[in-house]
Amino acid sequence: MAERLAMASMNKNLPRRGVLALGLALGAMSWMGLPAFAAGSVAENFVEKNVQKGLAVLNNKSLSTEQRRTQFETLLLGLTDLKRIADFTLGQYRRTASPADVAAFEAAFQNYAVAVYQSYFANYAGQTLKVTGSQARSADDFIVQTVLINPGDRSGQPPLQVDFRVRTDTGKPTVTDFSVSGIFLALEERDQFTSFLGQNGGNVRLLITHLNDLAKQFKN
Repeated sequence: MAERLAMASMNKNLPRRGVLALGLALGAMSWMGLPAFAAGSVAENFVEKNVQKGLAVLNNKSLSTEQRRTQFETLLLGLTDLKRIADFTLGQYRRTASPADVAAFEAAFQNYAVAVYQSYFANYAGQTLKVTGSQARSADDFIVQTVLINPGDRSGQPPLQVDFRVRTDTGKPTVTDFSVSGIFLALEERDQFTSFLGQNGGNVRLLITHLNDLAKQFKN
């Protein structure tokens, strides 16, 4: 599993177990003065309610494929901070890239991420999410632990463990990473992207072209 996820960011197998149903972000709320346990509970509720909204879209058979794709994209963009994730995945190359290249990469990364997640959304139709707890990394940084439960699974295997990293330092909760069976995907993407850039002279434009090509493949 870890080997497959380690190569995920650079091929079409990226999110086969990692794509998640994502939902609308909650409205902005004040976090100042909240004790850690209370903020953790809000982070848990944020994940549970919004991911369930995404699952409802995936399970809505009255929608056409295109309608589900459009609604899924809206939910994904509302729940996650893809700009923040994109900047993180550039690693040290974020500091040396031009502002124009960074902006172009952020746009390409968003297009790529949406295309990747959408291409596998049907794999998780019918599943439900259960929050099992959370851990506070700091006053505004939480790991919310969940499992995806497939009601039709009779294999006896444990449910898929998916953990969400939720940051609250911008005034509202947003997902900035998630892990599948203990492997955080943004970290894997950063390793793969920086390796690609290291092999190509730090040329962010080449990485942008590569991500755009991958996004087209996922959309076909």
